[in-house]
Amino acid sequence: MRAGFSGPRLLMENAMIEVAVRQRLELGESILWDDRTGRLAWVDIHTGRLWQGKPLAEPEVRQLPDRVGAIGLRESEGFVVALAKGFGLLGLDYRPLAVIAPDLPHLRLNDGRCDRYGNFLCGGMDERGGRGAALYRLRPQGRVETLLEGIGCANATCFSPDGLTLYFADMGTGRVLAYPYHPDRPLGAPRLFFDFAGRPGLPDGATVDGEGCVWLTHWGGSAVSRHAPDGRLIEEIALPVTNPTCPCLGGPDLRTLYLTTATFQLSSDALAQEPLAGAILSLRVNVEGLPEARFAG
Repeated sequence: MRAGFSGPRLLMENAMIEVAVRQRLELGESILWDDRTGRLAWVDIHTGRLWQGKPLAEPEVRQLPDRVGAIGLRESEGFVVALAKGFGLLGLDYRPLAVIAPDLPHLRLNDGRCDRYGNFLCGGMDERGGRGAALYRLRPQGRVETLLEGIGCANATCFSPDGLTLYFADMGTGRVLAYPYHPDRPLGAPRLFFDFAGRPGLPDGATVDGEGCVWLTHWGGSAVSRHAPDGRLIEEIALPVTNPTCPCLGGPDLRTLYLTTATFQLSSDALAQEPLAGAILSLRVNVEGLPEARFAG
């Protein structure tokens, strides 16, 4: 059966959307909840900034040496980081690990997440509109493996609770795929998980909750949706911004949904009509999240 927006559209009209951090980020992304510190971390891609802080508090900011696509928590302190052109570790200082496509300036790393085995996966974006990017797996020892090629814009990278399914979208296709996953093997043959065809928006960031359901943000579609492991739409929540980018479940009980958003590509009129564009939004949900997986390097 083709997964998608068939059947009833369940809209949580009474969802209480709040502002967790009031900002005007250009392209907020890669938000994570650190269950050890009780803090959020997120990035602003084109400014190369990494933000950290507790909800409703003034966040701290670090300037990275390049644009930044994605971050992951480490088993030790700090982050594994996907800058535009390579991977590195961030503690007191930034330490580069591997360079990606150094001779191809139109390619950059974009969306990533740690798997449940200590690796960090991150896919790229072809900023010229082609399909020259790839999905990579960074090993704890610093070795990089290529898992997929021919990608336009990698997004929606997340894993099932048992770590055996990778969810992934090449954004421009509007299709989220589910791949059998093993940390030491190539990806298995994918199945269609969810298709945005005929609906507003495209798949952007994603996360998985404790029931194995996938939360997807709808870039250009002003919504976030929750899907059963077979792709079936369970519920959809309307948002007061055009471009939500990435979700995570956090808070002390892992029942607060946090969302990064963007002002990128909005007209001046749209910006005036969307005062929350670029902020970190939050709402309470009735399902518990999972602790964020960590990079073992």
